[in-house]
Parts: sequence; structure tokens; C-alpha cells
Amino acid sequence: MDRRPGLSVRLKLTLSYAGFVMLAGALLLAAVWVFLLQYVPDDWDRRMLHENPNRQLLIGTFTPAAAAVLMFLLVFGLLGGWFLAGRMLAPLTRITDATRMATDGSLSHRIRLEGRRDEFRDLADDFDAMLERLEAHVAEQRRFAANASHELRTPLAISKALLDVARSDPDHDTGELVERLHTVNSRAIDLTEALLLLGRAERRTFARERVDLSLMAEEATETLLPLAERHRVSLATSGDIAPTTGSPALLLQLVTNLVHNAIVHNLSERGTVWITTAARPETVLLSVENTGEKLAPQLTPTLTEPFRRGTERVHTDHVGAGLGLAIVETITRAHDGTLTLTPRPAGGLSVTVELPAAPPRTAS
Repeated sequence: MDRRPGLSVRLKLTLSYAGFVMLAGALLLAAVWVFLLQYVPDDWDRRMLHENPNRQLLIGTFTPAAAAVLMFLLVFGLLGGWFLAGRMLAPLTRITDATRMATDGSLSHRIRLEGRRDEFRDLADDFDAMLERLEAHVAEQRRFAANASHELRTPLAISKALLDVARSDPDHDTGELVERLHTVNSRAIDLTEALLLLGRAERRTFARERVDLSLMAEEATETLLPLAERHRVSLATSGDIAPTTGSPALLLQLVTNLVHNAIVHNLSERGTVWITTAARPETVLLSVENTGEKLAPQLTPTLTEPFRRGTERVHTDHVGAGLGLAIVETITRAHDGTLTLTPRPAGGLSVTVELPAAPPRTAS
């Protein structure tokens, strides 16, 4: 609802300044009046009224002068208060203008307030930082939407092309067509499920339970062992019990994605994946390392971007949706953790997930 129009902050400050000046002037004049009355006799002799100091003469001369002074203080307070309020509220006006521009969709504008640090400067700097993060988030969402649309359109276009070929050539091998359609449809389903999982993790709509990352690592290793054997990659799991709190399904997906990526993004033969868990006083660690091609340091930070598939290390039969590490980063953030990617000097990648440790169990 729109608020009813009222006095502006500048006018309120102006009236406050003027009222304070008037009050100070009135108190000062009252003090002078009381002081003068102590030394002026109360002489009612009208013959000496205009010759000797007396209270009647003081009233006649002091009252007009006091009224003139108060009138001057009123005008001075209003003008000075209006000027000072305008100077003080100038930064707030710039912040308001920037807010309106952001409301209209312009997120590139920055206040960049000059001067010494005060409340307005802190507010402007925080607002600039918020606009910067918001602009980056909006740009990321736009890229994500564009990439998702492209990724979803690709299997649909392939399916349409296959159906057009089958329609134009009735004698075409239907078995091969069905197999290719099944492959394309499976890829579209995997992509859709990955997008749904990504949205669920971002919304943090999950119940938190006590979870042991070491057990999750063992389960993910057993599940992906056939895939590792097909690609001639050995899996090595070790470490300590690593209890944390979160969604068992999401954390299992996190570990599975990391191990899956480590298998797929590996050497063509005799590759190795190391899965390690560790417990610290306040955090728990999950580390997944793999052999593979050497990665450029500038490429590593981009691997968590959605639909980023890295280099040609990806096996053609397990291209995936390009959301593996993006989902890992989102799940890690949703569990108040940190994700660190480091290229190994010998080749491959080292990924470390650090999550808050679960509180110790209380004796019942």
C-alpha cells in the first residue's frame, strides 16, 4: 500500500534545527531577563520613569529587542537548518537514486560515495557490494537459463530429426532408431533430473540428519565400481569417520558426482581415484583426487560453472549434463561448506569439500 504523503526528512530536520535554535535563544533571553530584574528596582514613580532605571523602562526597551532577536533566530534557524539538512542528506539522495535505478533494472550503477567513513558511507559501500553480487547473480542466472535451454533443445532436436528420418524412410531399421531415441531420451531425463536437483539444493528444502561422509564415500564407490572397471580406473577409499549434518540424499549425490567425475575425467587406462575423509575439531573433510591430464590453473575455477565439461578428458559414452560440479558446489553451499578445486602437478584434479562437523552425541 502507498503511504500517505507527509513531511520530508529534510523539512523535519529543518524544523527541528529551527525549533532548537528558538528554544536556545528563548532560554538565553529568559536568563538575561531574570538577571536584569535582580538589579533593576521596581519604581512606579512616573515622574522618574524615563530618567532612572526601573522595570517599566526595562520592559519597554527589552521586549521589542527580544522579539526581534527571536524573529531573527527563527529565520536563521529555518534557512540554516534547510541548508545543513540538505548537505547532510545529500548522500542519502544519491543512495535513493541508485535504489530507484536498481528497481528499474539497472544493476551496473554504483554510488561510490566519497569522503570519510560514516554511517552514510558504510551504507553506500554495502549497497554497492550488494548491487555487485546481485548483478553477478543475475548474469549467472541468464547464462544458466540460456545454457539450459540449449541443452534441453539439443535432445529434442535430435529426436525430431530421427523421427523425420523414420517418417521419410519407412524401410529404415527401427531397432537402431529406437536405440538412438532411447539414448537421447535418457540424456534429456538425466539433464532434467539434474536441473531439479540443482533447484532443490539451492532452495535448501531438506531436513537435516546426522550423516557420516565415510559411509557415503563407501556407498558411492560400490555403486560406481562397475563404471571404474569399464574405464580401467582403480578406486582407493580411506580415511576416518566424518560425521556432519545434512540431507543424506544430497550428500550422497555430492560424493557420487565427485567420484563419477573423477572416473570419467581420467586417463584412458590405468587411472586412479583416491577418496579420503578426515575429521577436524569443527569441520569434516572429503577429498577426491584423480589422475588425468594436466589442467591450467585458470581453468580450474570455471569447472563449477553449469554445463562446463572441462577438456577433452571426458569419455564419449559418459558426457553427462555438465552439471556435476555445479551440483556439488550448490549442495556444499546449502550445507554451509566450502568447495576447493586444485589441479594436481602430475595431472588430474584434487577436490576438497569441507563441511561443519556434527555436534557430539549426548548421552541419553
